[in-house]
Amino acid sequence: MPAAATDTDRALGHGLRTRHLTMMGLGSAIGAGLFLGSGVGIAVAGPAVLVSYAVAGLLVVLVMRMLAEMASAVPASGSFSVYAELALGRWAGFTLGWVYWFTLVMVLGVEVTGVARIVTGWLPGVPQWGVALAVVAVFAVVNLVGVRQFGEFEFWFALVKVVAIVGFLVVGAALVLGWLPGTSPVGTANLLGHGGFAPTGAAGVAAGLLVVVFAFGGIEIVTIASAEAADPQRAVARATRSIVWRILLFYVGAVGVMVLVLPWDSPALVEGPFVAVLDLAGLAGAARLMEVVVVLALLSAFNANIYATSRMAFSLAGRGDGPRVLQRVSRRDVPWVAVVVSVVLALVAVALNWLLPDALLGILLNAAGASLLVVWVLVAVSQLRLRPRLVAAAGAEGLPLRMWGYPWLTWVTLAGLGGVVVLMLWDAAARAQLAATAGLVAVVVGIWLVTEAARRRRSSPGDVPSASRAG
Repeated sequence: MPAAATDTDRALGHGLRTRHLTMMGLGSAIGAGLFLGSGVGIAVAGPAVLVSYAVAGLLVVLVMRMLAEMASAVPASGSFSVYAELALGRWAGFTLGWVYWFTLVMVLGVEVTGVARIVTGWLPGVPQWGVALAVVAVFAVVNLVGVRQFGEFEFWFALVKVVAIVGFLVVGAALVLGWLPGTSPVGTANLLGHGGFAPTGAAGVAAGLLVVVFAFGGIEIVTIASAEAADPQRAVARATRSIVWRILLFYVGAVGVMVLVLPWDSPALVEGPFVAVLDLAGLAGAARLMEVVVVLALLSAFNANIYATSRMAFSLAGRGDGPRVLQRVSRRDVPWVAVVVSVVLALVAVALNWLLPDALLGILLNAAGASLLVVWVLVAVSQLRLRPRLVAAAGAEGLPLRMWGYPWLTWVTLAGLGGVVVLMLWDAAARAQLAATAGLVAVVVGIWLVTEAARRRRSSPGDVPSASRAG
């Protein structure tokens, strides 16, 4: 079973180390969703957004553990697409792989557009299209030169973000404790005042969950990259063990500082939560510093998403679910055609951001918005189905990494994800995302049905030769 799923990955390089995978996971999850979106979550739920982050973080930790169990046993560049195919059939692998690919292609355009807008704010004479083109060109080279070089770039990008978060936590703790000049301990006045810990009630916590749950997206790149690790089983196990608790610490810790030092209804938190706290600490240039961090976060995510889209496309092509040309590998063991396609489509997505009316672009982004739920649900279902088969295949050695409390925690996770879907149905904007994502999934399944029918026609025996009929 594993060999059949991963034969195509033998052409890839194996230059990634555990430190690369660990920083990739951290870097992909610590992005604009934390730096910019946390203030929106606080405005919706008040200090009780900490509960929203804890619930969302716990769900992601459980999903990541399931994914890591499968990835450590069957490292594959198609990751959850491969596991869905093994567990549920070819249609599931095709659907999940291409839905994920489409999602990241749309996200690529959003990320590079965000970078271009910030940079042109610093350099007004430079056109946005010039910045976008430069970013795409640089990261095309980074991804084409070799997987080891990609891993190094992503390692240092992610390290900058981690250092920024740690520095913020240190400054925030000093503010909370009153250790900075001109400050005194903040106590719980902001945490419990201004309407209490949950000023908007349970509805606010639920709404906050919808705001924050998708901020954790990106951590799955660790398992996509596992196929190109020098020692995939050990690297994936070590990386995921260290990632999950750090993610929770960074998110819950950073948001905890925000709600302790500022009232939850402060307009400054919505405008820029990190800047608001750093301004309160008296740090000059906090706004510009955070702009630099956000640009680095977006560049890191852009780099990682080019990698993820190219590897997913390469894997799908290797399994016969994509154009064969996407399988072509360079002398540096890089699927160069898949990388070039991702880069070109990133430019197309940038053009969509600038040229299309907001309504049409909104539909495309909505379709990408809730697709992460599709990935997480199918990861849980795949793990339920594959666990007995993986244990049997592992034999006496056992699995390198196991999901906790199988199968009960997997079912609890599925119930939690189902609860998120129910919450989304009660929110107008989230309901639109669900509808658009359902439409995207339906289109991809329809494409699979058409291609599968064509494949069967090609493989079916032809008509009996006329000479035989005559005889």
